[in-house]
Amino acid sequence: MQNEHDVVNEIARATNSNEDMVAQMYAQALERYRQNARVNDYVPLFAARRVREKLQERFGT
Repeated sequence: MQNEHDVVNEIARATNSNEDMVAQMYAQALERYRQNARVNDYVPLFAARRVREKLQERFGT
């Protein structure tokens, strides 16, 4: 499994987005998913997917 920095870097590169902005979005998404999660194993995956989708919607990448 990738570490948080690698995930943020990959999303930023793939969506041509600012890494700091992606890191903030990812942290927020992680927090939202963790609040309601009964099992935390897949929370980072869901958070990364959510951030990637939001950025692709926003920037059309």
